Amino acid sequence: MRKLITTMCFIFSIVAGTLSAAPIEIKFSHVVAENTPKGKMAIRFKELVEQRLPGKVKVSVFPNAQLFNDDRVLEAIILGDVQLAAPSLSKLETYTKKFQIFDLPFLFDDMQAVDRFQQSKEGQKLLASLESKGLTGLGYLHNGMKQLSANDPLFTPADAKGKKFRIMASDVLAAQFQVVNANPVKKPFSEVFTLLQTKAIDGQENTWSNIYSKKFFEVQSHITETDHGVLDYIVVTSKEFWSGLPDEIRPIVEKSLQEAIDYGNKVALEKDEQDKLAIITSKKSKVIELSSAQRQQWKQAMAPVWKEFQDEIGVDLIKAAQEVNQVN
Repeated sequence: MRKLITTMCFIFSIVAGTLSAAPIEIKFSHVVAENTPKGKMAIRFKELVEQRLPGKVKVSVFPNAQLFNDDRVLEAIILGDVQLAAPSLSKLETYTKKFQIFDLPFLFDDMQAVDRFQQSKEGQKLLASLESKGLTGLGYLHNGMKQLSANDPLFTPADAKGKKFRIMASDVLAAQFQVVNANPVKKPFSEVFTLLQTKAIDGQENTWSNIYSKKFFEVQSHITETDHGVLDYIVVTSKEFWSGLPDEIRPIVEKSLQEAIDYGNKVALEKDEQDKLAIITSKKSKVIELSSAQRQQWKQAMAPVWKEFQDEIGVDLIKAAQEVNQVN
């Protein structure tokens, strides 16, 4: 009997050891190509974590909406179907209206201003505001400033009249096009190329990185360099998963993620100019540079959007964002 008990204890110890040795799996879902800033950031995160926690944490990256598109991924995170994602900031509209600030047209002068705001007290409070929704914001990831592409040249707001532009699911972005008498069409990012190719839509707004990596420039004859908005992402996980990580694991995962985000943001700045140049060099799409007067027309035309959403976003928050443009 004693021998049987000893044998069973030995077996249980082996099973327990095997179970404890099973690595924690982190599924990282995103919707863009691997050669984009977000794609490169995800790969760097995987490399850092698995190098620092060999056999303890396994990271599986799923690009190009292989698992979920950005419209479904936040729900998937809360349900535990994926552990990490980096949806565009627009996707947080259903969780808190304050994130709509990042969709306001012509709010930020450049990416440096965007970064200053995100790292400010107000920007960090926005990250923390998701805790009550079961989500944990871990950081901001850059892509770049947005440009307008279309099948016809866009010099002034009047040129957009009647045209269909694909947008993300954002009330602010919808209003942005409606005030210039264009027609916003909410569609998933994964469908944009086909929609442009078949001329189901006339144009879209995106960063140089996305326009190049997804080959939108091959099916759009003109791209207007407006820098009218920012397309950034929030790296997010579920509050339950994050708090459930072992104390000896979480700091290493967090450190690796922050280093990967810093790397991704550096890539974003570099690729912005590289991909713009690649598009110009291809001669498949003509890049239009606006004069100061033309850009001012766009700003004035879209200015009413600020007033429409200022109560939902908060006047003080908008003011704080405006102030980051004034740094010399």
